[in-house]
Amino acid sequence: MSKTLVAYFSASGVTAKLAHTLAEAIGADLFEIRPEVPYTSADLDWTNKNSRSSVEMNNKAFRPAITGKVEHMEQYDRIFVGFPIWWYVAPTIINTFLEQYDVTGKKVIPFATSGSSGMGNTNAELKSSCKGADLAEGKRFGSNTAAAELKAWAEQF
Repeated sequence: MSKTLVAYFSASGVTAKLAHTLAEAIGADLFEIRPEVPYTSADLDWTNKNSRSSVEMNNKAFRPAITGKVEHMEQYDRIFVGFPIWWYVAPTIINTFLEQYDVTGKKVIPFATSGSSGMGNTNAELKSSCKGADLAEGKRFGSNTAAAELKAWAEQF
């Protein structure tokens, strides 16, 4: 029996809402990717070159620590990974998450939220963190995307 996981990182709650809607629409398990040290508003100020998110995103090798782990990751065949777009890619905490597990043979499907940015170089930046997995082309959604639209999109995988 194929099992699906929706894992997500949400800095402001927008991606969390979308992830919950997706998981419910497709009957998937849900896991929140939480940073060990939560992000503050100041940390997320992309206009400040010294803010935590700016520093992390300028160093592609940086891996923010995560609290908690997915129990029995081996049971999942499909993993939808959600996040806000930062600097035209997934935040490096998504790399941290993916690199914690053996995703060989799994389908990894990125989905994102953003005010205006597309997926940019997301897949190129995530590829090395998904060794052995089938990394699907991701998609950006608006914050109020309906469950039916999410379900129709997810069913192609």
